[in-house]
Amino acid sequence: MLIENIGHAEFLIELDSGFRIVTDPYDASTGYPVHSVRADAVLVSHSHHDHNAVENVRGWSVMADAPGTYTLAPGVTVEAIPCFHDEEQGARRGPNLIFVLRAEGLILAHLGDLGHLPDAELAAKVGPVDILMVPVGGFFTIDGEKAAAVARMLKARIALPMHFRTAYNPDWPIAPVDGFLAAMGTPAETLRLLRVTKEDLELQPALAVLTPRPAN
Repeated sequence: MLIENIGHAEFLIELDSGFRIVTDPYDASTGYPVHSVRADAVLVSHSHHDHNAVENVRGWSVMADAPGTYTLAPGVTVEAIPCFHDEEQGARRGPNLIFVLRAEGLILAHLGDLGHLPDAELAAKVGPVDILMVPVGGFFTIDGEKAAAVARMLKARIALPMHFRTAYNPDWPIAPVDGFLAAMGTPAETLRLLRVTKEDLELQPALAVLTPRPAN
């Protein structure tokens, strides 16, 4: 399995079979370069423009954008679990979906724009996970300290931060990744891509910052 951060909360997950999954595709308002990404399936955690720009994904035939369990391909399933974009049960920013993807013997979770700490029931539905894509910037989502708590709660073997301030979105009212890295208290690796299998999971970094895909 190969995982690439396109930017913001958009990841491209390519399986050994060549099957490709895109999470939360963004639009130009994020400041990140907009890429036309080819994928077979697309996951959309909520209807905000920086997470549902499916027009920038080409070739997909399956979209998960509502609660439920989806079979994306033989041996590849995703469960979309409802939660909230804020700490007021969605009253401020609406609903959000957590995606739990099972493929190649691995369990991945993409938390979308999670805006609250999961309760015990939600945590049990999601975790434990092998790879966690977690928002860390605060303001619109949980912040770095809460994100670190969520990573521990879900017993994530590998944590991949997302949705934080970078040179692409310097005016956004969210924090850079540093607070999350400090709260995790473990060395982080900066990588362009993460290649992982069930067999080599224990050899992978526990914390990795995937740099976004550069402009063409």
